[in-house]
Amino acid sequence: MVPHAAPPDDPRICRPCDAVAGCRPRIIVAMLLAVDIGNTNVTIGLFRAGALLATRRAATDPRATTDEVELLLDGLLRLDGIALADLDAIAMASVVPAMSAAVEAIADRRGRRLLVAGVGTVPLPVRVDRPGEVGADRLVNALAAGRLHGTPAVVVDFGTATTLDCIAADGAYVGGAIAPGLELGLEALAARTAKLPRIELRAPDRAIGRDTVSAMQAGTIFGYQALATGLLGRVRRELADTNGVAPSDVKAILTGGLSAAPWARSLDGIDAIDPDLTLKGLAILHAEVGGGEPLELGLT
Repeated sequence: MVPHAAPPDDPRICRPCDAVAGCRPRIIVAMLLAVDIGNTNVTIGLFRAGALLATRRAATDPRATTDEVELLLDGLLRLDGIALADLDAIAMASVVPAMSAAVEAIADRRGRRLLVAGVGTVPLPVRVDRPGEVGADRLVNALAAGRLHGTPAVVVDFGTATTLDCIAADGAYVGGAIAPGLELGLEALAARTAKLPRIELRAPDRAIGRDTVSAMQAGTIFGYQALATGLLGRVRRELADTNGVAPSDVKAILTGGLSAAPWARSLDGIDAIDPDLTLKGLAILHAEVGGGEPLELGLT
């Protein structure tokens, strides 16, 4: 990633000479930190005036203290020449309560505005039996998919779990499906068997493997492609029926940490691949609810 540090003459950033003169540090205008805390990774996106400048990723540690989380966020930002002190606001989607509490404490003691995604803040109707159980990231993905790609739509998120989230024609979140993630399945396979090794996630040349590694790759990659394609097809047909449209009119958007893998990009029926969909959804949420800058259309 190319760092996006401000030029030396940028008047919005205090320089050492300013500190000597005793001036009060200034905040860069419209600088938003989007934080997506998942079970495996913490992903951040830095937005200035609606433009996504940089993304960074680190391993999730639910045992981390507030100070450790603050060091993590500040360290990731400094890779691109920015610090926590430069931020105007933070928008967060999290499925790890301990880390959510840490970010809330950091925002409070730093005096930064924090918008937490959830059923009460994401501006979508949620038509499921228990709205409070829907993960914040799934709601944010639904918001981004509807605003950026149109409805009805299905978001396929390849993360720790593989989730399919459905957005009706009127923009409402109407449910979805959850399957164990590909890497989670591989870890379980290696941990629960005596002789099967951990393998590289690479599609083999053929489905009939001639050794253990190629057999595992075939079963994992081709099997997971079949799972994702089959599940997407069924969900798409059901969503099309309930919205009175043809299945081909239901858009499918692929996102998540594994969405950039070649085997994922070759899935049938995908209309758009957007690895940063959740971060963009947080920027959209901040613009619509928190009074922030609209997301630049060029990011779609």
